Amino acid sequence: MNRALRRISLACLVMFVLLLLNANYVQAFEAGSLANKQGNARTFSEQFQYQRGSIITADNKVIADSHAVKGIYKYQRYYPDGPEYAPITGFDSIYSATGIEQAENRQLSGSDPALAVNNLIDLVTGKPKKGATVQLTINSVAQDAAYAALKAMGREAGVVALDPQTGAVLALASYPSFDPNQLTTFDGTQLNKADKALQTDPSHPLIDNALSTTFPPGSSFKIVTSATALSTGKVASASTPVYAPTQLTLPDTTNKLINDSGETCNDGSNPTGNGKVPLIYAFTISCNTVFGALGEQLGGSALRAQANKFGMNDPNLTIPLPVVASNYPPVSAPSLTAYSAIGQYSDTVTPLQEAMFAATIANNGTLMKPYLVQKVTAPDLTPLATTSPATFSTPVTPAVAGQIKQMMISVVQSPAGTAHATAFLPNIEIAGKTGTAQNGINNSGLNDAVFTCFAPANNPQIAVGVVVKGGGFGADAAAPIAVKIIKAYLASQAKQ
Repeated sequence: MNRALRRISLACLVMFVLLLLNANYVQAFEAGSLANKQGNARTFSEQFQYQRGSIITADNKVIADSHAVKGIYKYQRYYPDGPEYAPITGFDSIYSATGIEQAENRQLSGSDPALAVNNLIDLVTGKPKKGATVQLTINSVAQDAAYAALKAMGREAGVVALDPQTGAVLALASYPSFDPNQLTTFDGTQLNKADKALQTDPSHPLIDNALSTTFPPGSSFKIVTSATALSTGKVASASTPVYAPTQLTLPDTTNKLINDSGETCNDGSNPTGNGKVPLIYAFTISCNTVFGALGEQLGGSALRAQANKFGMNDPNLTIPLPVVASNYPPVSAPSLTAYSAIGQYSDTVTPLQEAMFAATIANNGTLMKPYLVQKVTAPDLTPLATTSPATFSTPVTPAVAGQIKQMMISVVQSPAGTAHATAFLPNIEIAGKTGTAQNGINNSGLNDAVFTCFAPANNPQIAVGVVVKGGGFGADAAAPIAVKIIKAYLASQAKQ
């Protein structure tokens, strides 16, 4: 064999070996990902030939299922209570999937390796392939109350309710919403038309306001400021007197921070309006000047570190639905720190983050990782996965949490509290914090309404975060929504 033929032969041998290695690599390591690619025509056609698994609530209400249909495809996705659960379930269409449909696609579609034995048995017995059932942590009674309250309010809004002891998501609602059944059609032209209508809707129904929209927290952020002051020892306890000026002149500026409507922060012991009041009193009536001054004293770095412990600035938080990070930016200027300490400047939070604030205090200072999927069950009822509660962080000690808890109780239970008129219940003690956040957008003068709370105060079973865009005062717009959810959920638990 001459040199040229030898080189060609070696080159062919090398290419053959590389081809063999690549084929084995694809079969061993990439088969799953290639099968799940949306452009895979075989997978696309196959997914509608068998029954996709159901999505159900913690109390076994079916919120996503597959119905038998006539035509080239055997099954079509169906959502019995479409708009109410749309931010949770998402949708499964011929082009894409969102929400839990996307996050748990391998289990729902039956392509998860854990279902290989079930699929093999079905193949041998001739039974049709079926996906796994995904059970969520959602309580349908709490969810009904949450969505109904948001719909009645009629504004862009989001709400999340958590079990403070486990982190389980009890309710997650967004308004406006959409009907995912519009997007399950097999008619591509009809699907594109429905999708375009939703995409161009000025009310943004496809956006999940509970997890994907951030709002200024307003005075609800005073929970974090109080936690920083108490944890660092700058303030000894909830009863410690703190500086309470009528106006706070901000350093290096001509700006003056004032309380709502220019009111004085006066508990009766401060006749001049420039003395001191107990921290709990300032928290109860939500004195901006007190917490602005505390922010200057504490500094932006300390506040940001504390905010991070509560879950802010975390771009990797999932439940498993992706969550937009709540933001407390690096702040060094004392004047800007004063604003950020009262939940203004560039502070932004999701309703989930608001619920996490309250859940931390309710759980004695320990924040549990929020989660939405409770368990996954194979078609033969074999458990495939169960979520165990996990600690996310410990923002404050039990002692500090106890101090803030008493302050949050006072906000609702004290006649002077900002939420007493709208969140007080004679038979359920609620602990909360209102927020009226200046958004700088609404020409009508209506700010974003915020409320975070937990109940019952001495035996917390539920923590709720509500934000209503353009709702005005947090006590007027957001607090009543939280109260309705709490009443519905506790009533459902009492029946069990």
